[in-house]
Amino acid sequence: MKFDVIVIGGGSAGYAAARTAADLGAKVAIVDKGPLGGLCILRGCMPSKALLRSSDIMALMRRAGEFGLAASGLKADLAAIADRKKALVKEFADYRIQQLKNPRFKLIRGRARFESPRRVRVGADTLQAESVIIATGSVPRHVPIPGLDEVGYITSDEALSLRKLPKSMVVLGAGPVATELGQFFCRLGVRTTLIQRSSHIHSACDEDMARPVEARLREEGMAVYTGAKLTRFTKKNGRTTTHFLQGGRRRRASAETVFQALGRVPNIKSLNLSKAGVDVENGRILVDNQMRTSAKNVFAVGDCVGTYEIVHIAIQQGEIAGHNAVLETPKKTMDYRLRASVVFTDPQVASVGLLEKECRQQRIDYLVAKYPFNDHGKSMIAGETHGFVKILCDPKTGEILGGHIVGPEASELFHELIAIMYFQGTVRDLAHIPHYHPTLAEILTYPAEELAQQIPQR
Repeated sequence: MKFDVIVIGGGSAGYAAARTAADLGAKVAIVDKGPLGGLCILRGCMPSKALLRSSDIMALMRRAGEFGLAASGLKADLAAIADRKKALVKEFADYRIQQLKNPRFKLIRGRARFESPRRVRVGADTLQAESVIIATGSVPRHVPIPGLDEVGYITSDEALSLRKLPKSMVVLGAGPVATELGQFFCRLGVRTTLIQRSSHIHSACDEDMARPVEARLREEGMAVYTGAKLTRFTKKNGRTTTHFLQGGRRRRASAETVFQALGRVPNIKSLNLSKAGVDVENGRILVDNQMRTSAKNVFAVGDCVGTYEIVHIAIQQGEIAGHNAVLETPKKTMDYRLRASVVFTDPQVASVGLLEKECRQQRIDYLVAKYPFNDHGKSMIAGETHGFVKILCDPKTGEILGGHIVGPEASELFHELIAIMYFQGTVRDLAHIPHYHPTLAEILTYPAEELAQQIPQR
């Protein structure tokens, strides 16, 4: 079977690539071994956020007394929560399947393996194309810690499908998945312990952005250990004990369930990439800013690239690869200046552009200003006072280099910063934009005003 473009993987990145190539007139095949839908819909963004909605409501109900209300007899039914999640995921997946089965694509079910840069084997069939786009996503990372495999554990895949709450849980890791789902289980009554290797949770962020989340987790009853090194695991009488070192001291934490949330890795082992001439480094496919691999006609997008495991970025990469796989000119390139990310803990952590530590590492001059939610009227009224807004700008022009929000509705609020940065706006622009009072959004103007006073007048 001959095509113009073969896309391996029908998730968010793969579908975006296929749709873009087809819109440009290419004959496109999508190869997916199933289940159809992609990681975001089936085992990532959508099911996790459906679960978090339930635990967020539970946490608010427990705080009813703060607002002069009474709530009693609260309990969580994980089976009912899972049923709601399952129904939503089915609706999202059915829509994606409908898209993949559109007649403008040839959907081929099966596992793909390269025979050459232009030939892909799927079962008994051989497919041939001028360009191939790899979009195979990621899988949970396997970590060889003594005893871990023997005692057994769950990953995010299983955590999202539980129908009965364990009495206790140890969470390994403190990235977005670990903290989001760890807080979910803690809020529903699971005795939860989180163990992290780095000195603070969310190690990819600036340290000050992690501290309000750590404080909230501890307030809600979670035991949080940072700067810890896992050493071994043992099991006795149905309980697993996690042994670790912290500050030179031997510690341990026992629980009914171990949730291994130590990250994900590109799902590329079965692709036979050496036959395609595709270079891999540290388990991820190397690409340039056109999403092209070391093989001129092979592209890679999304989690299998391992740069940023974020869906909207994967979609952008897919669209660029789909374009470049079909057209010789003009070439399109990825621009990560507006790189955005969100952690849906409570408080939420939303970030766009450069972090302070990135500015220091890259020797980029910057000014920074922060303003806390515990001194902001609307957030005080709402009882949501954890966190702050932080803005980084160029010290000469005032152009906003990065915007970071830790606090209520951060995932919604930071889009104003993205919009201003898209047009390369300045802190003066942000300070001058009218903001309604009282709203959460007006807090953005306070650090902007502070920074604007430090920028030379033109």
